Parts: sequence; structure tokens; C-alpha cells
Amino acid sequence: MKATKKQLSADQASELLATLKARFEKNKNRHKGIEWEQVQAKLEAEPAKLWTLDEMEVTGGEPDVVGMDKKTGEYLFFDCSPETPKDRRSLCYDRQAWESRKANKPENTAMDVAAEMGIELLTEEEYQELQQLGNFDQKTSSWLKTPEDVRKAGGAIFGDRRFGRVFIYHNGADSYYAARGFRGVLRV
Repeated sequence: MKATKKQLSADQASELLATLKARFEKNKNRHKGIEWEQVQAKLEAEPAKLWTLDEMEVTGGEPDVVGMDKKTGEYLFFDCSPETPKDRRSLCYDRQAWESRKANKPENTAMDVAAEMGIELLTEEEYQELQQLGNFDQKTSSWLKTPEDVRKAGGAIFGDRRFGRVFIYHNGADSYYAARGFRGVLRV
């Protein structure tokens, strides 16, 4: 059976679940107190979320469970690749920034790609939570969901880890770099 838009074939779903389970078991420090069987049951009940996780996987994100939202009961999947996902780099922040560029426009924007995938960019707080689980973005950086006041002023924020510390910086939202991409969150 071939995959359709936003739905995986049975074989693809099975393969993805095996990959996610192996990553879950290998990185138990990321999700203390959470059982894989409960996560898998939720995923199997929402095929569109499996499609989104597959998009995160094939673009280099290495998604993994990093916690549970106590209010909603949803499991949180973050991109946990050591560096910002390789197939989500060289993007400016959003469509407004892309349209404002006069020349050398990047192929797409972080916000548009995230929306197409069905995820949201990590917030500054979520990025800090991720960095508590390991050392991420030591050679790259990741666009973060930018507060409205910063965005209205023409900027956007991104984070990385250098010199053993996590830094949150700002840049023009229309900028893009080969080493800057974005990390996402999916709630299941």
C-alpha cells in the first residue's frame, strides 16, 4: 500500500514506530516516568501525527518524547538531533521576512516549512528544556518561535550552545545561514 498525503502506509508506520521506540529506549533520561506503550497507543490513534513525525524524521530531526503536558495529557516530541535538522536549514524566519528580501531569497521559510509539516517551532522556554537533556546545536543554530514585539521590530530569535552555555540571540528575520535551521515540537 502506498502512502497518501499526510498518512503513512502500514509498512511505513510500522517502520517509523520501530525507529521511535528504539530512540525512546536508548534515551530514557529524556522521558522519565513515561511508558512507550502509552505513547504508541496515542500515535496509532492519530495517523496524521505519525505522518508529521515521519516528516520530522526524514528531514533529520530525530524526534523523541521529551515530556508530557500536565494540563492536556499530550506527549511532547521535540527534534533531538545533535545539530539543527539538516534538511531544514538555510531558511529565513517567516513569509513576511522572505517577501521583504530584494535579492538572494532562500528557498523557503522556517515558519512555512513547520506549518507544512504540522509542527511548531520550539519556543525559547522549550529550547532551554531541550538543552537540559543534552548538548544540542554546538555547531549549528535553530530559529525559535519569536515573541510578537521582537518580530514587529523586524527581528527573530535563535538559539545555540557554545562554550558550554546556551545562548539566545537575535537576527534580522530575513537572514538565513547554511548552519541555521529550526527545531519543532509535536503534541500527541
